[in-house]
Amino acid sequence: MWGHFFPHAATLKQQEVKEMDYIASTLSNLIHQTAFFNLTWGNYLMIIVACVFLYLAIAKGFEPLLLTPIAFGMLLVNIYPDIMMSVEDSANGAGGLLYYFYLLDEWAILPSLIFMGVGAMTDFGPLIANPKSFLLGAAAQFGIFAAYFGAIAMGFNDKAAAAISIIGGADGPTSIFLAGKLGQTALLGPIAVAAYSYMSLVPIIQPPIMKLLTTEKERKIKMGQLRPVSKLEKILFPIIVTIVVCMILPTTAPLVGMLMLGNLFRESGVVRQLTDTASNALMYIVVILLGTSVGATTSAEAFLNWDTLKIVALGLIAFAFGTAAGVLFGKLMCIATKGKVNPLIGSAGVSAVPMAARVSQKVGAEADPTNFLLMHAMGPNVAGVIGTAVAAGTFMAVFGVF
Repeated sequence: MWGHFFPHAATLKQQEVKEMDYIASTLSNLIHQTAFFNLTWGNYLMIIVACVFLYLAIAKGFEPLLLTPIAFGMLLVNIYPDIMMSVEDSANGAGGLLYYFYLLDEWAILPSLIFMGVGAMTDFGPLIANPKSFLLGAAAQFGIFAAYFGAIAMGFNDKAAAAISIIGGADGPTSIFLAGKLGQTALLGPIAVAAYSYMSLVPIIQPPIMKLLTTEKERKIKMGQLRPVSKLEKILFPIIVTIVVCMILPTTAPLVGMLMLGNLFRESGVVRQLTDTASNALMYIVVILLGTSVGATTSAEAFLNWDTLKIVALGLIAFAFGTAAGVLFGKLMCIATKGKVNPLIGSAGVSAVPMAARVSQKVGAEADPTNFLLMHAMGPNVAGVIGTAVAAGTFMAVFGVF
């Protein structure tokens, strides 16, 4: 009846209904586009893990330089998985942001650049002054081979076991490098996260093992002052190490070569700009790219499985074995030198530079506050970096990967 008097009223009402339906549909689409409707319980669990890592990095100071970007990459990929979408899976032919960062890990570019930065920041003087430190660095690599055979026993294939075993050296870049070279990219995330997590937990994991295997009298041993190292020795060292190691194991060239190149920048004294760039700006850029991309490999689908739990357990066992082997070999050297070597410096043979050396100093100072072991521990510590790279090169040579 009213439509007869107001012919446009029905039309207006229909239009309003359509507009309301459109608004409701738009709002519904927006709500369903939020992550709350797309995440699984696994994603929420990984978000919690990421927040725990951020807490450890920021509040507790556990290796914040690496753990912060790793944790944030973990957070991002579990909220927005497409940030790691590959080009092949993308509808428009463009991959996710962190996918391109990850390719640099897969191609072994970022780990090699990290080594160059480490070389530019590291003083090899303590190792040159006391070449016996090489033996302690080598002894600590026992954890790598213990983890290798442990991984085989747990059902991993040879290459996967080799990639996992490098966690025992507490060397994140080398772990990433070897996993990529051996084609174990599916395990790269768990391996890298385990390696960096144990690196950050060095001050917690190592001291109980060190105290268990040494007596208070051994921990109080004071070592003599290291001899002065000449500038010529420091310049020749990276050149000679590169020639000798890379001639024997050419597969180590990307890691050992970059480590020694960075150190040559530092010690030559004629390329200050390159030293500053390698040890500061470039190093920190690479850490950001590597950390976030490694963290972004830990999506719930890739991370929450039995293999990950096995890798985490193997990493802890390997790290403990490496620490113990270094300390026990230090005790052997202590006996051979009639008490001139403090066994605590053997624990620094794992390549977590310089944190492992600081732990040796801390445990020694607890026994005797006047004991200063830091410089002595730096020798095995930097030897461990070289040792881990050599172990990785050995696995690559064994499996015919170049």
